[in-house]
Amino acid sequence: MKKHLNIDLNSLPEEGKVYSGELDPSIFALQPTHSHKRNKEAPVATDPLFYDLHVQRFDQELLVRGSISVPIEFSCVRCLSRYVKTIAIEDCAISSEITASQVDLADDLREEIVVLYPDYPHCDEGDEPKECILDSRYLAVDKPTEDEVKTPPRDEAPNPWDALDAFDDDADTSS
Repeated sequence: MKKHLNIDLNSLPEEGKVYSGELDPSIFALQPTHSHKRNKEAPVATDPLFYDLHVQRFDQELLVRGSISVPIEFSCVRCLSRYVKTIAIEDCAISSEITASQVDLADDLREEIVVLYPDYPHCDEGDEPKECILDSRYLAVDKPTEDEVKTPPRDEAPNPWDALDAFDDDADTSS
């Protein structure tokens, strides 16, 4: 499967041309694919990016219009379960300045999708919404006193205000 959508501007007709197909899901990899440790919470494309685009040149500008979509697997910020949400743009429009005789649109299409990633992904907003079930041990209001989750004592933590208090005490004695 291809990772590039190269447009040869020398052979592009004046009225433009339609390009349809799919791009390898690895174009969305946020980490090197050769890494042994993959962030289990990072978004992952589960299928190829599908595109149906009309590409046309206007002087030194390339105009790309059409639709793109890709299913992305996210990790829910509430319960950490994985779910799939398809990000689709039906009226995608990309305009870029022409700087070479050949243009690769893969990065532009990828950016259009990544910008639409949810800030706080929730599993109840996926293609197949799930009930978000939280473990009550991690909720302060509903936390039973007999659970096994350790809460650090407050007085063991360093107080960031001690340094300022000491500064104020020094200023009072010098007056």
